[in-house]
Amino acid sequence: MTQAVNQELSTLFNELWTLDVNRMTPAVDYTISTQGRAGFVNQGNHVVQDHASLPLFSSVNETKLNNINTFSRFTKLLDNYEHSTGTAERVTAEERTEINLFLDAVLETEVMKRAHRYLVSKGKSSSILRLFKSQLHLIWFQLYRRQRNADLDSSGFEHVFVGETKSGTEIVGFHNWVQFYLQEKNSNLDYKGYKARDHDLPDQDDHVLNLQFSWHGLVKPVGSAFIGTSPEFEMALFTVVFLMNTERSTTVLVNIDQCQIELVVIRHGRSLGTAYPKLHSSNSRHIRQNSH
Repeated sequence: MTQAVNQELSTLFNELWTLDVNRMTPAVDYTISTQGRAGFVNQGNHVVQDHASLPLFSSVNETKLNNINTFSRFTKLLDNYEHSTGTAERVTAEERTEINLFLDAVLETEVMKRAHRYLVSKGKSSSILRLFKSQLHLIWFQLYRRQRNADLDSSGFEHVFVGETKSGTEIVGFHNWVQFYLQEKNSNLDYKGYKARDHDLPDQDDHVLNLQFSWHGLVKPVGSAFIGTSPEFEMALFTVVFLMNTERSTTVLVNIDQCQIELVVIRHGRSLGTAYPKLHSSNSRHIRQNSH
């Protein structure tokens, strides 16, 4: 049975899309080169054929990245984590301050203000900003155990935006384009090619990509990420889906801009376990296909 598009959330998320003034513009602020289609890889297999001899990101305007408040505060958080699950996270006072400043910056954006108003209207968040900030902190930054009997080794933010490795055999999470770009630039990551159906080939202005890559010697057979979007846009989307549902695992089908996307959110108690977009079709192809 095909999932129905959630019209209410599609309307809200398109509003957030329009409000996302910090979003980077393809071919202006960054350039990507999707290259070849990646092959099938079994989970745990780390020798794969490379269908992309060049990096995914040909260029990114780092001046702009560093001058936009939410992006610059976001990038400061990326080196705060141990990427291996099972390794305890120690949060220093400086890191706590960085998280605080990042959340303050996010809460000042029109994107998060609109998401907050929506959640208040649904009775899912307090209208008091301080309490909403605490709620965001609990969802995204509260440390928890991803492995049984381990120390507090993970958080929603680390999993989704930074990426983790599990048991030294697989990459888990890692759904953010800025982290992808920075890891690629530092030679920690190798893009292997895109994943897509035959009729759905990606192009350089797609804002969601399904892709394959290796990181720290491990391979992610299929990963997915928004491309060019601001951290506040991604946090707002996933926070809304997280708070509007109570199931452990939730998928919502939405149309945003020209894309049809499945948003997947998995809880870890009162915090976020993982969240990512799965591209169904782009460039309004879902509309064209349905009109035949």
